[in-house]
Amino acid sequence: MNEAVEQRGPETGDLRQRVVEVLRTIYDPEIPVNIYDLGLIYDLEVDEESGKVRIRMTLTAPACPFAGTLPGQVEMATKGVEGVADVQVELVWDPPWSQERMTEEAKLQLGLL
Repeated sequence: MNEAVEQRGPETGDLRQRVVEVLRTIYDPEIPVNIYDLGLIYDLEVDEESGKVRIRMTLTAPACPFAGTLPGQVEMATKGVEGVADVQVELVWDPPWSQERMTEEAKLQLGLL
């Protein structure tokens, strides 16, 4: 699984799950896997009470031609989740993305297992 996302400790409930579900509907334009299972989401903070969501994400490569559009797509989709009042998406490059961040399902889908 996405180690950085999953190891955050006790997680919030329904709102977090709804955000994860919407992130799984967004696909990397160059790889036919959703951005969550691909491991592009490095950190996901959800405050159930305030509805604030903070997402730290990356792309498969710094030279990705979608660097200017994918974070905005993530922000817009997350804002559409019921209960979300505010979204902050931060694009980060450290640590660099690698295939090890992918879920087992994503690796299987891409024939890497």
